[in-house]
Amino acid sequence: MLYWLFHQLNHGDYVSILNLLNYITFRTGAALFTAQLVVMLMGSRFIRWMQAKQGKGQPIRAEGIQRHVIEKAGTPTMGGFMILAGLLTGTLLWADLGNLYVWVVILVTAGYGFLGFLDDYAKVTKQTTAGVSGRVKLIIQTLIAVIACFLIIQFGPRMDGQEDLRMSVAFPLFKSLLLDLGWFYLAFGAFVIVGASNAVNMTDGLDGLAIVPVMIAAAAFGVIAYLVGNFVYSEYLKLHFVPGVGEISVFCGAVIGSGLGFLWYNAPPAKIFMGDTGSLALGGALGAVAVAAKHEIVLAIIGGLFVLEALSVMIQVFYFKATKGKRIFLMAPIHHHFEKLGWPESTVVVRFWIVSVVLALIGLATLKLR
Repeated sequence: MLYWLFHQLNHGDYVSILNLLNYITFRTGAALFTAQLVVMLMGSRFIRWMQAKQGKGQPIRAEGIQRHVIEKAGTPTMGGFMILAGLLTGTLLWADLGNLYVWVVILVTAGYGFLGFLDDYAKVTKQTTAGVSGRVKLIIQTLIAVIACFLIIQFGPRMDGQEDLRMSVAFPLFKSLLLDLGWFYLAFGAFVIVGASNAVNMTDGLDGLAIVPVMIAAAAFGVIAYLVGNFVYSEYLKLHFVPGVGEISVFCGAVIGSGLGFLWYNAPPAKIFMGDTGSLALGGALGAVAVAAKHEIVLAIIGGLFVLEALSVMIQVFYFKATKGKRIFLMAPIHHHFEKLGWPESTVVVRFWIVSVVLALIGLATLKLR
């Protein structure tokens, strides 16, 4: 909004410091600070309000880690509201609202956040771990993702003299390899967004476990979006240039800021859980950013921790059904497996953070290794 007002009023001719609004890097930092401030200001009051409204808090699975039933009982959920409030405020205030990609990622984030709220609300009011049915959630997630991908394909900018990337998949390590999927890209892009959303949702099982890897991935993709959206940098690094996508860096900054604010209250022992309101929204946001920046495959590297968590669940379910009751992991998702092995919760969380940092660095390295 401020960027739009700046150009409408053209105050840069009179107050030179306002020219800082022309720089994506400045607005990214401002969005980060704004988002964190909003979440911190909401913090304690919002948590007390949630405690009063929810009573017993988020239901804890009886078949899960037994100490969680005692230690985490009564902790309120829907902390994703705090994250979304900061994220959307920071983005709407500092991003270029005339940019298609900004609205696409907002659409996915807000849509998935609302779906997560419905799921959390059902769980809290019925005091059950079963909220909105998995099939209904998957249908709604897919619909939102397909709409987002369609908007990118239909209205995304193309560059004269370069390949049209809108329906193509770019591969890391290969500077000129493109796979044109045509309209099948709708299915591929939707798979990336929906998969990322559910993978983050599965990761959100311990205090602070999901939010820090989300921030790490957002930071990495903020860098990627900035580079591929800048013709000079993309040409130097032999990346595919995506006009306008650099503006998503501002959104990524807001994700980091809101995540930092939320971590203040979600650090062990958590005073509030993000719930599906936060995890579905943040995962969908990462998927949408990756699709917009044409780095869908790199998301599987940078977000490798989320992929591992999701795979552990799928492998466990498949093996359990195939062997009629046997298990590969002591418990899935895999972070609970390590808890069952005797690792303290804080040890699992911090080590998974370390894995996320390493994977993000590997993902960023693919920008140069071409």
